[in-house]
Amino acid sequence: MSLKQDFPIFQNQPNMVYLDSTATSLKPDKVIQKILEYYQQYSANVFRGLYPLSERATSEFERVREITSAFIHASGPDEIVFTRNTSESLNLLAYTLCQTFPEDSEIAVTNMEHHSNFVPWQQKAIEKGFRFISIPFDAQGRISPETLTRYITPKTRVLACTHISNVLGTINPIQEISRAAKAINPNILIIVDAAQSAAHIPLQVQNLGCDFLAFSSHKMFGPTGVGVLWGKKDILNSLPPFLYGGEMVEAVYEEKTIFKVAPHKFEAGTPAIGEVIGFGAALEYIQSVGFETIHEIESSVTQYAGERLKEVFGENIVLFGPDIHIPRAPLFSFTLSAAHPHDIAQVLAEDDICIRAGSHCTMPLHTQLRLDSPASARASFSIYTEKKDIDALIVGLQKVVKIFKK
Repeated sequence: MSLKQDFPIFQNQPNMVYLDSTATSLKPDKVIQKILEYYQQYSANVFRGLYPLSERATSEFERVREITSAFIHASGPDEIVFTRNTSESLNLLAYTLCQTFPEDSEIAVTNMEHHSNFVPWQQKAIEKGFRFISIPFDAQGRISPETLTRYITPKTRVLACTHISNVLGTINPIQEISRAAKAINPNILIIVDAAQSAAHIPLQVQNLGCDFLAFSSHKMFGPTGVGVLWGKKDILNSLPPFLYGGEMVEAVYEEKTIFKVAPHKFEAGTPAIGEVIGFGAALEYIQSVGFETIHEIESSVTQYAGERLKEVFGENIVLFGPDIHIPRAPLFSFTLSAAHPHDIAQVLAEDDICIRAGSHCTMPLHTQLRLDSPASARASFSIYTEKKDIDALIVGLQKVVKIFKK
C-alpha cells in the first residue's frame, strides 16, 4: 500500500525522492488542516480568556496532552510537559536535575547520543565538577546491559540513552538497560531520547523502566516547534522550574513566588498553540495507520534497501550499525569508497533525491567509528517511502561512482 497520497508535498514536488525522514518527517494533510482550523476558527490564547474562542483553544490544547499521555501509556496527562523540541526537553532536565546532585556525582551518556542528549550533560558536568562518563557501543552498534556494569557506579546519578540511534539504526533494549543500571544504583535516573522511536514503534513508558522520556512532534508527522517531556509525576514536582514567566505561577508576591505543579510550572509564556493542536492530529494519524502497518511498510523497504545497497556496491559501501538482517530502525548511514558523503548528497540533490550528509549531530559516534572524515551519508525512510524510491537512490549512487571514478 502507498500512503504518499496522504502527504500533499508529493503533489507539489512530484519528482522528489525524500529519504531524510530521520531529520524531519513530512506532514499529512490531516495535520495541515488541523493547524489551519486553529488559525482560521479559534485563534486565541490559552488559559487566559473566558470567552468562547479562548475556551475552545484551551480545550483543544489540553486534549492533546491527554492524547499524548494515552499514546505513550503514561499515568496521566499531568506527566506530559510541552516544550519546543527534544533538545529543550533534555536541557530542561540537565539544568534542573543537576541542581539537586551532590558534588561527587557522575553523569553517564552513550557514545551514540545525539548532541542534544550529550552536550547538555557534558556542560553541566563541567560546570558542577561532576565526573562525565561516555559509554562506547559494540561492533554491532549496540549498547548492551553487560557493558553498563563497567561504567555505572553507585555515584552515577543519570544515565542518558537514546532509544534508537539516528545514525546506526540501533534499537536499544531500554527495559534491560534500565534494569541493569538500577541493579547497580537503584537511585539512578534513566533518561531516554525517543526522538527517533516515537513514530516507528509503540512506547509504553510504564514498562520501559525509565524515569524520563523525550521526543519531538516534527519527527512524527507533526509541526515543528513542539517537543514532549514525559516524567514521573513525583520527580517532576520535586524539580525547580526551568523558565520563569506567565502562566507557570500560582501566586506572586513581592517577597516570594508560588509556582504551579507539573506540568504547567515548566510551560512559561504563550505556548505553540496551533502547533500543539496540529501535533495532536499527527498522533491520531499514526494511530489510524497503526503501528503494525507502519512496521510492515518500513521493515519491508528497509530490508530491500539494505539488500540492494550491498548487492550493487559490495565492498565499496560500508553500512553502519547492526547487520541488515537484524531488526533496526528504517535508516542506513553509509560511506562509499568513491566519494565523500557531502559529494554524494550534492550529486543526489541534482536529481531531487534528498538524503543527509555530515556527522548528524553525533560527533562522538563518528569519532568511535574512526572514519577518515567524521561524516557519513544517511538515507532514512518512513511510511511514505516506496521501493521505487530505493531504486532511484541506487541509480543516483551509481551516478556518483561514475563521476568520481573518472
